[in-house]
Amino acid sequence: MTPPPALALRALHKRFGATEVVCGVDLCVQAGERVALIGPNGAGKSTLFNLISGHTLPSAGMVELHGRSITGLQPFEIARLGLARSFQISNVFPQLSVYENLRCSVLWSLGYGYTVLRLLGSLLDAKTRTDALMERVGLTAQAQTPAVHLPYAQQRALELGITLGSGADVVLLDEPTAGMNRSEAAHFTGLIRSATVGKTLLLVEHDMEVVTELADTIAVLVQGRIIAFGAPQAVRADPVVQAAYLGTGV
Repeated sequence: MTPPPALALRALHKRFGATEVVCGVDLCVQAGERVALIGPNGAGKSTLFNLISGHTLPSAGMVELHGRSITGLQPFEIARLGLARSFQISNVFPQLSVYENLRCSVLWSLGYGYTVLRLLGSLLDAKTRTDALMERVGLTAQAQTPAVHLPYAQQRALELGITLGSGADVVLLDEPTAGMNRSEAAHFTGLIRSATVGKTLLLVEHDMEVVTELADTIAVLVQGRIIAFGAPQAVRADPVVQAAYLGTGV
């Protein structure tokens, strides 16, 4: 029996008043696949991410995670089912250290709820998982550094670690290299590739070098509709895609 896609969007629509921002999107991402969602500004990419992660309710259609509908669930409920996302703007606890930020992210995945009866330092499994996560995102040397004092690229690495700390197997990354220079973006692209091995990845990204390096498949969203879906070289050569991007540098 063929397993269901890791993530499936079924005839997904989103309207804001009379404006339809997402117009009947169908998209399947298979387990372990890396898909880049690209499109011009205003195409509906961030709205689509919000629909998938539960931050916005669809007007019609369905989102499925491993064959189960997650439509209408709260973001924290979706996260506990194995889907995690990052945001365009770094979203960390600025006054906590790198280690503390990452430890917060692993506690739920290990079955620890909120309690005042446990000393966090006694949770050896949490320490082991946090140490491994720090190494995975290249921040071991910054373990005790408050997040607010990290350079921007390292804050993004920390957010990636927080996203992965839940143990989610489906990961959404929203413009992960935005605001980075070429050297930082190249380094961070390699970090994403190594840190997400074995994960199903859906990312929004404008930098086509990053897209080509990370993605097995590209989905092109224009005016709320998927107009192309396929391997990076085929999508870039598609005249419909080229026409949709005319003047945008793709």
